[in-house]
Amino acid sequence: MTTTEPFVISGTVQKQAWEDGIMPPVENLGGGLWSIPVPMPQSSLRYVIVYALELTDGVAIIDAGWDTDAAWAALNAGLGTAGYQMADVKAALITHIHPDHYGLAGRVREASGAWIALHPADAAALSQRYVDMDDLFVKMRAHLADCGVPPETTDDMRGASMGVRPFVSFAEPDVLLEDGDSPDTPGWDLRAIWTPGHSPGHLCFYAPERKLLMSGDHVLPRITPNISFHPQQSASPLADFIESLAKVALLETDEVLPAHEYRFRGLAARVTQLRDHHEERFGEILATVSARPGCTAWEVATTLTWSRPWDQIESWMRRAALGETLAHMMVLETRGQLRREGRSPERWETTGR
Repeated sequence: MTTTEPFVISGTVQKQAWEDGIMPPVENLGGGLWSIPVPMPQSSLRYVIVYALELTDGVAIIDAGWDTDAAWAALNAGLGTAGYQMADVKAALITHIHPDHYGLAGRVREASGAWIALHPADAAALSQRYVDMDDLFVKMRAHLADCGVPPETTDDMRGASMGVRPFVSFAEPDVLLEDGDSPDTPGWDLRAIWTPGHSPGHLCFYAPERKLLMSGDHVLPRITPNISFHPQQSASPLADFIESLAKVALLETDEVLPAHEYRFRGLAARVTQLRDHHEERFGEILATVSARPGCTAWEVATTLTWSRPWDQIESWMRRAALGETLAHMMVLETRGQLRREGRSPERWETTGR
């Protein structure tokens, strides 16, 4: 069942804390559900929200945070506020393998014996992303060359994300959750919803009886998640994301609990906002390529509207912006509105459709 409920911020305490530039408090959301903010270093998002679900035999967490001492302390303190200790954690349900969600999972398991759950698509990328990275570096260099990144910039961008590697305690998952699976969380009727886009194996967790969606990074209240094409992504991550948005919009949901920022109501309305944003981006990219036939994805990215001027964007964020630009261009290619030719770099032009 869909809803016409307008988009409304329900996490008003979280929203006020965001505006004040401070960490929000741990919150008891009722029904055995807790919201625990865990700080993130070197990020404008400032924190990731870990959700603690009271079970009949302990507690489960959705996401874990970065592997830093400050994050570990905040997670332990938040569990303590809820009346639990780390030893009580039975399960760590991880929405996706980015460091701010997966980073502490291994440390949680080591301290508590909890099992870790991931979608198979993200689990398959773990080792190459965090352990044996040589092949990924080779693929990334070729990818950046295809995008037209200047040679003097390639080396810096190729390893740009390695700065967050120390914030991950590597751990293989114990449980793989496919779309529609119900994890073993006694006292909670949970369903894993596969929502690829932000990562190939991104999961949301839906509680149908309570009409709650723990949306991870799939649907956020203020910003659009980064949807990038890169060597560890699916064939068309933005197409996957748009399809995943339509999928969650059909869920009967009273409230959405995202991994960043603040809770909200009106999921279908927010999905519409996100889809509209991407359509606007498609238009901007078409206009850019039309004015510069034969341009590269890098050249397009440098001319688009971002949250700050291009020369103020750090290297790893430039790589994310480039991947996001290319993801849009690939959808436009599928729609028959753009075409590309050549390699190292690929050059793009409009088709006139």
